[in-house]
Amino acid sequence: MPDQPNVASSQITDKELIKRITGGEKELFEIIIRRYNKRFYRIGMSILNNDQEVEEAMQAAYISAYEHLHQFENRAAFGTWLTRIMLNQCFKARRERSRTLSVQALSENVINMKTPENVMASRELGRALENAISRLPEKYRVVFVLREIEDLSIQETAEVAGIQASNVKVRLNRAKTMLRESLTDYMKESVYQFHLSRCDKIVGEVMGYLRSSLPSARIE
Repeated sequence: MPDQPNVASSQITDKELIKRITGGEKELFEIIIRRYNKRFYRIGMSILNNDQEVEEAMQAAYISAYEHLHQFENRAAFGTWLTRIMLNQCFKARRERSRTLSVQALSENVINMKTPENVMASRELGRALENAISRLPEKYRVVFVLREIEDLSIQETAEVAGIQASNVKVRLNRAKTMLRESLTDYMKESVYQFHLSRCDKIVGEVMGYLRSSLPSARIE
């Protein structure tokens, strides 16, 4: 695992990071990965429900974002732009899976939502909530994860999901009525845990690819 960039990552903004990365400081892309890993994982699990497929989608999304970083425009928030790339990658992965896996394999993977590092007392509750969310229809599930777990605004959620802001409210309310109210208070503490060791794994694999395969991002 390479040393982390010598920069106060919590103090540097996305805008400054983009400027410096596209200016040649490729190593700073690690800060973006660590900053958005948890969000990516939660979104991935809400669509793919499979650890391995989610990690592969995360890596592909980060690489795609790096390759197109010079195309980012400030008309939308960088987090929204980045999240949309992850969402599209998850949909692509699911389409590819549906072409290659049997119905039986799909049904088995839907239930495969284990997070082996988490052995705390809240594990069973977290699993119950994950399963409850996984049973939501996709259009409600994605909005629920973006709004209630990732704390995106209504407008950001609408932009990411490609729907009207009014539809975000409708789908969120519908999602909540379909979940057990007793689990709602524990949602942010228990659902889709993404631990430091997994964060390090994603960082190592993406940054290793960028170092070996791509030139520094540049402004065109």
